[in-house]
Amino acid sequence: MTATQPRAAAEDAPRTLPARRAVLVAALACLVSFTAFWAAQRAAHVSMIDLTVYRAEGWTVRKGGDLYAMRVTHAQLPNTYPPFAALLFTPLTLLGTGACRIAATLLNLGLLAALGHLSLRLAGLPRRLPPAAAALGVAAAAVWCEPVWTTLRYGQINLLLAVLVLWDLTRRGNRAAGIGIGIAAGIKLTPLLFVVFLAVGGAAVAWRRRERWNPWLRQAAVACVTFAATVGVSALVLPRDSGRFWTGVVFSADRAGHAEDTANQSLRGVLARALHTGDPGGWWLVTAVVAACAGLAVATAHLRAGEHAWAVLCCAVTGLLVSPVSWSHHWVWAVPLAVFLAGRAPRGRRPALRWGGAALFGLVFCSYALWLTPHGDGVSRPELHQSAAQMALSAVYPAAGAAFLGLAAVVAWRGRRDPAPAPA
Repeated sequence: MTATQPRAAAEDAPRTLPARRAVLVAALACLVSFTAFWAAQRAAHVSMIDLTVYRAEGWTVRKGGDLYAMRVTHAQLPNTYPPFAALLFTPLTLLGTGACRIAATLLNLGLLAALGHLSLRLAGLPRRLPPAAAALGVAAAAVWCEPVWTTLRYGQINLLLAVLVLWDLTRRGNRAAGIGIGIAAGIKLTPLLFVVFLAVGGAAVAWRRRERWNPWLRQAAVACVTFAATVGVSALVLPRDSGRFWTGVVFSADRAGHAEDTANQSLRGVLARALHTGDPGGWWLVTAVVAACAGLAVATAHLRAGEHAWAVLCCAVTGLLVSPVSWSHHWVWAVPLAVFLAGRAPRGRRPALRWGGAALFGLVFCSYALWLTPHGDGVSRPELHQSAAQMALSAVYPAAGAAFLGLAAVVAWRGRRDPAPAPA
């Protein structure tokens, strides 16, 4: 060993020890937060009703029943997902009800930590903390925000879908990137908007750079092929259910529930409550088309400017706004949005504004304020008679999403006028 080696080891030791200590402290905080969360959920006697539906789908596949005729739980809930999802749910039938709930909760908590890690990676963070410590810290805080709480309360799959999509979109150099989006779209159709985003954005970048191919177009192609494979596998294994889904069920937006439900935090839900009708019809279609075009335009502008995180989050928010039904638990994308706002937006300028924006955004999704409005149980429909103040309160998620897209549009417009400053 040379004389310089002990000195180097001594210099590295103080850095390694605080890093390990930071990870240990974050892991302990995460464990305490998750334990408190678990106790709170048990005290609330959560039903995990959607997990019951998923398990019933798996049993229906095993028994050869009709996937889209089944109705389960006291709420008589139907299956609304593509048949490929039911194939993936069949392993749930190998566990008892109690074991299935425990496994789903543990899996979702693990996925939340993964979502924290991917959110940080998307935002180019952290700059000082060890990545593991930062991801655990995000997960410890995020478990208490309403979309995550409700996802775990119902035993939903939103965290899985978000992780699959972000896993793809944070590894552009990988030739297999796109598989996660394709699988997510096979489980639930809404991630298909990311395929459109990659295709349109990739084409815009290719045109600007005068090239025929780029990573975004490749990702879109891989996602399309993967999604097609999920459809093909489902058609081979479940031909009757596949035919029924793609010729009828896929067009039945009301199958998932009443459009005006407070939980529906999409533009369609906002319009249904504002117009006091369960079917906003053409008003929603026009609004959704305009919002989709505007959102994808802003996302594409950021992609062309090399602002990958802005582009991805603009697409995610656009999808939540234009989907016929975006239940409040679908907004788990609030986690990467809050991480990004806290760490990157607007880049390197006015840190108080940056943290203030993130805090305000976090307050929206952690206040549970939308549930202060009258909301029904699927039978009585008080949302059809909300006052103006109640309608505003029950539209907080779409309002936050629209505000984010507005901020993104301003940033993109200013970026065309002024060179972007170096990252802080």
